[in-house]
Amino acid sequence: MNEDLIELKEHIEGKLGEDLLSAVVAFDELNIRVDTNVIDRVLKFLRDDRMCRFIQLIDLCGVDYPERSKRFDVVYHLLSMHNNQRIRVKAAVGEGDNIPTAIDVFPCADWFEREAFDMYGIQFEGHPDLRRILTDYGFEGHPLRKDFPLTGHVEVRYDDEQGRVVYEPVKLTQEYRNFDYMSPWEGAEYALPGDEKAGK
Repeated sequence: MNEDLIELKEHIEGKLGEDLLSAVVAFDELNIRVDTNVIDRVLKFLRDDRMCRFIQLIDLCGVDYPERSKRFDVVYHLLSMHNNQRIRVKAAVGEGDNIPTAIDVFPCADWFEREAFDMYGIQFEGHPDLRRILTDYGFEGHPLRKDFPLTGHVEVRYDDEQGRVVYEPVKLTQEYRNFDYMSPWEGAEYALPGDEKAGK
């Protein structure tokens, strides 16, 4: 195990105390879990503490666990260029609950949080412009949730007659085919080499 990560883990445990729900070093990565109501305080500590110095937010994303009461994890990946170390911070959020925005600590969290809102429906309290960023205006649902239908709810196409983009219910136009699995070239008019069904 990486001794520097163990030392950093012990330092963080000592400083954060009860704010820290868990801290684990696994696969040469330090992962900590905190409650949503202290996330801004924990992020400030990780940024400003002289031993941590995680001054860069690399990524912020959501993860969906529909079977849990707190359905989503908000995951922060931080980088300390000074120490050449990374840390992963997780906070569990229930559906319909809020988590404080990280923009005051890391201004680059702006579009990351908008993406997590758009894809998962996670609400970031205090975000100055929390609106969709990847899906279209009027989009229904959140496409990275595990209960979102694979086909979506509507399909979008350009209608030449109307001269505009139109939304329609999803229609699956592909027909199902029955394969007998003997030949990969269904419908060939000639015998293929190795095709045991080919007539002479």
